[in-house]
This record gives sequence, structure tokens and C-alpha cells, in this order.
Amino acid sequence: MLAEVREMEKSLVSLDKGATCSAWNYCGQRLATGSIDGTLAVFESTDPSSSSFTCTSRTKIHDGSGVTKLVWVPPEYGDAVACILADGSLSLWEEVSEESGPLEWKLCKTFQGGSNRVLDVQFGGSAKSLKLVAAYSDGYVKIYELLDLLDLRKWQLQAEYQNVIGTVSKIGSCTCLSASISWKVQIGECRQESFVIAYNTDISQLNSAKVWEFDQDHQRWVPVAELALPEDKSNPVYSVAWAPNVGRPYEQIAVATQKGISIWNLGLNPEMDGRLGVEKVASLSGHNGLVWQMEWDMSGMTLASTGSDGAVRLWQSNLNGIWREQAILEPTAT
Repeated sequence: MLAEVREMEKSLVSLDKGATCSAWNYCGQRLATGSIDGTLAVFESTDPSSSSFTCTSRTKIHDGSGVTKLVWVPPEYGDAVACILADGSLSLWEEVSEESGPLEWKLCKTFQGGSNRVLDVQFGGSAKSLKLVAAYSDGYVKIYELLDLLDLRKWQLQAEYQNVIGTVSKIGSCTCLSASISWKVQIGECRQESFVIAYNTDISQLNSAKVWEFDQDHQRWVPVAELALPEDKSNPVYSVAWAPNVGRPYEQIAVATQKGISIWNLGLNPEMDGRLGVEKVASLSGHNGLVWQMEWDMSGMTLASTGSDGAVRLWQSNLNGIWREQAILEPTAT
């Protein structure tokens, strides 16, 4: 079977030299990449009969700083990409045509962050609202809301707070090395806006993964859950991933720390204190090193993880809720 798989393997795309990050657009079947020289490149399949991709545009978005992360705007709002640069700045680039000319990538919006660096960014919201949440190096979270759904230039700061809960209201001076954000996947007409966020820092109050939900009645963001056992709250978190929910009576979220990957079940109904019940249901280990990124499939049944060992591992649970490693995709020598 392995021989058959390797026989079917072929190169779909060759990235530019110096590529540092990439983002896949599932709807448009396009791949965006960022490079160390500050170039944004877009690859797409120009031949319907072929599965290979070619570069259709290259745009220099910065002269002195490389691109460290790219995130596509949800396709219903247009063709645009959020870009985090090595200097910690955040900008939004949109593919537009001016005066019936050819399509070009143009700077759409620059989000001001002061002296603090942007560590991660993700888009989310409800069916009638688009929001952008950004994690900053001082442990603060900023949430922007799009004021005009037809104009990606018009954003407004909706909320700003540190990722702490309980009796702690604010942490003093701190420096976070990285952060990870994952929005609750909206299914159908669901209007509940929630996301999970965690940091990699030496301050335990900021580290643990926390679920934030928008309180419609009071028009504010409130913490509703913390995904960490008491003895694990000091562990830096490297990645979080919220699974799509197709019929489960609970939500499921994966959290990666230096101890491996934890799978958490999150209740749907608030308890007396307004919090949602949480339960750690699995601990996954197998990577030889840290887990950098995780991604669920569209059904929320399979979790893919990758990290410093260069391998991609696929995880699934059986009908009894027992999680097992189903496949390993390892890099091959060239």
C-alpha cells in the first residue's frame, strides 16, 4: 500500500525560494505564500484538466520585513489576505481591478499595533458579521469588526483586553513569544460568536487556552472556559484548533503544549456561574518535538498535526471515544 501511495505522489506546486508561510483558499482553490523578502505570491490551477498549480501573481508588500503568516478572508467577503510581517505589523491586501484594468493586489488596510507585535490573526463571526481577532506580544487581544460588508477597508476596534480570567484583571509588562487563535466554526444559522486563544510565554495566567464568547445582552466579550488542568496552567501553548461540530452534543477543541496534544470537550449549556463545562478526554503523543500547528477536517472527526519533527500525523477517535494515530506522513530525503 505504501508503495502505491508513493507511486501516486507528485509535485503539485514549487514554491518560491525563501518562502516562509502559506495559506490555502479552499473555495477558490488557490494557494498564497509569503517570502522572507516580503513578497506575496498566489498560485492557482490554470488548467482544469491538471492538478498542478502555477504562480499567477507576485506582489512586494514590504521592502524590509519578511512575511511570517497569511490568512485568507472568508470567500464571501472577497479575495483578500491578512499578512503578518516579521516586524510584527498586520496589514490586509485585496485583489482588485481599477478602471477595468487587470487584477492586482493592493493594500487595503493597515492595523496599528503600536510597539507590540502581532503574533496571530484569524477571521470569524456570524452569518451577518465579520470579525478579526489579533493576538499581540503583550498578551492583549484586539477584536475588529467590519463596518461595511462590501468594503474591506472599513474596520472598527470592538474590544481590547488581556487573555486573563478570574481575579486577575491585568498583567503588567510581559513579552509573549507566540500565540494561537481558533474560531468556533459556524454551522447553519448559528449566531453565537466564540473563539479560543492561548499564548506561549512564561506567565501562567496568559498561557492557558481560554474560550471567549460574545455576550449579546451586554455587548461584550466574556471568558466562558479555561482548557487546562490546575497543574498544567503554567505550560506554554503552541497551537489550538476548534473542531467543526456536525451533530455532537458538545464542542471539541485540541490544545498543543510541550506535553503533547490534549483533546477537550466543551459543554454547550452554561452552568450556574455562566461558565461552560470542560472535560479533558484524551492526551495524544507521538511527535518527536513540539507541535506547531493543528487542523481539523471539515467533519471535525480527523485532526492533523505537525511540528518540529517535520511529520504530519492524523488522529481519530473510535466509537468508544478512544483516540489513536491513524497515519503518519513523514518528509522524504531529496
